[in-house]
Amino acid sequence: MKLHEYQAKEIFAREGIPVPMGRIARNPREAFEISREIGSEVVLKAQVLVGGRGKAGGILFSSLEEVEEKSRKIFSTEIKGERPELILVEERLNSVKEFYLGITFDRSRGRPVVMTSSEGGVEIEEVARRSPEKITWVEVDPLKGIYPYMIRKLSRPFPKEVRKEAHEIIAKLYEIFVKYDAELAEINPLIYDGKKLVAADAVLNINDDSLFRQNFKREEEGIEGIASKEGFSYVTLDGEIAIIGNGAGLTMATLDAVEMEGGKAANFLDIGGGVPPEGMKKALEIVYMNEKAKLVLVNVFGGINRCDEIAQGIRMFFEERGGKLDKPLVVRLTGTNEEEGRRILEEIGIEVYKDLREAVKSAVRRVKNDTSL
Repeated sequence: MKLHEYQAKEIFAREGIPVPMGRIARNPREAFEISREIGSEVVLKAQVLVGGRGKAGGILFSSLEEVEEKSRKIFSTEIKGERPELILVEERLNSVKEFYLGITFDRSRGRPVVMTSSEGGVEIEEVARRSPEKITWVEVDPLKGIYPYMIRKLSRPFPKEVRKEAHEIIAKLYEIFVKYDAELAEINPLIYDGKKLVAADAVLNINDDSLFRQNFKREEEGIEGIASKEGFSYVTLDGEIAIIGNGAGLTMATLDAVEMEGGKAANFLDIGGGVPPEGMKKALEIVYMNEKAKLVLVNVFGGINRCDEIAQGIRMFFEERGGKLDKPLVVRLTGTNEEEGRRILEEIGIEVYKDLREAVKSAVRRVKNDTSL
């Protein structure tokens, strides 16, 4: 479960990590009133659960006079298919230097990994690719916790005058990571304003399996929220080919296959196992909501899921839309009852393949030759 930035910052502040002065606005007038209370230039930040909001115009700096106009613009901006319902209005920080601090659970190591970097404000993956020497990291035994010597090592990228403060923030973020059953806790950037360190951004992702003991209500928005309520794993991506698969491994392999053929995935949707026809129909309804997707690719290996039931769900969706789809549908079916599944789809004119590579090639080719869609 992803938390909004404002929710993560509320937790950070409660646990003793410095955050900028600010509050949530639900309309442009509220944004103006909050800005007037702050009394200085502000930053307006769309509260959405997808990435890339800065590039999409979801983060704007503003003077008091421009706040209503700029917040109105953010409220009307679609960010990867989602329109923000909330804006976080915060004081604009004076940034002397930006740092990175993050904690994630490394499944290959079976333990948390804590990272710091002297390069904040950019994705840590980009820093790792370009300048890996600028990342300091330690892995932590979850049964023993983080030791002071580890924190001292992680504090090295910070200026000497705030190293003690950095030490405290690292320790507190690790406490939050454990206390809230997090899969990811991140401050990027952690800003040094010449006097102190402040968490300019905040990310906190909670393990779904721990929600029974965490006091959080799901506040997922848009397509991801709808998919979550249906029990599907869904992630919005930047491409043009919407993908449905059964099982995380198969769905990821489908994304890779699309990438290898020169295409880009618009989403990741894993329907899981034992999905009835109604569930398949619902999965299609969800991916067809993605306005950026130009084509839908379904890849199902029939095991627990039966190919004939998957095909029945596709037929239900097709017939519900009067036999007309606004996005082409390409299906790869193999496994249990695949002959019956293929027969059902061929009867209604759906493009169906047995070989994944052939299905992917067809999907990518049709998207590239846009006129044929």
